[in-house]
Amino acid sequence: MEDQQWIVTEIDGKVASIATDYRHLPRIAAEIAKLPAEETFSLGTRKIDTEELLEYASYLKWEDLRLFGTPFQLNVWKKLFDLPRKLYSYTELAALVDNPQGVRAVAHVVALNPVAYVIPCHLVVPKESLDKAAEIHTLAQKTLFKGSDLYLLNSLDVGAYAYGSELKRELIKRQLAQ
Repeated sequence: MEDQQWIVTEIDGKVASIATDYRHLPRIAAEIAKLPAEETFSLGTRKIDTEELLEYASYLKWEDLRLFGTPFQLNVWKKLFDLPRKLYSYTELAALVDNPQGVRAVAHVVALNPVAYVIPCHLVVPKESLDKAAEIHTLAQKTLFKGSDLYLLNSLDVGAYAYGSELKRELIKRQLAQ
């Protein structure tokens, strides 16, 4: 992952997307096309590596983002942005955004996250995986080492990720190590 390049797209100095490709650019362009013709703005992209992404994410604030989405999408992304950095299930996240019956809708919004890592969609995993981790942790407490050296991430299904499950695992490891 050290060689991974991330494309940062900014509008007037605010981050509109961070991705490994230009997948969000058509959506951003469609939103820009709705702006009045007399309105001017600067649009730019640049590449950063993963270490730069981690540093960049450490100081970005919600106000530094220029996101395009429905009120529901913005609400889910904001909640994810603000949550303490730990693993969450889609079910937990749906409850946290006051939509406990909308697990699939919330999962869809998480998948559309335009700002990888900064809005930590990689920290949302299937509920079954969190349940399995809790069960293993409980059993590990009965061992000699009390589970303190037990590392579960490689054995858990972390769920789908736009950039692949291996990258998702690596981002989870890095985020939770901080």
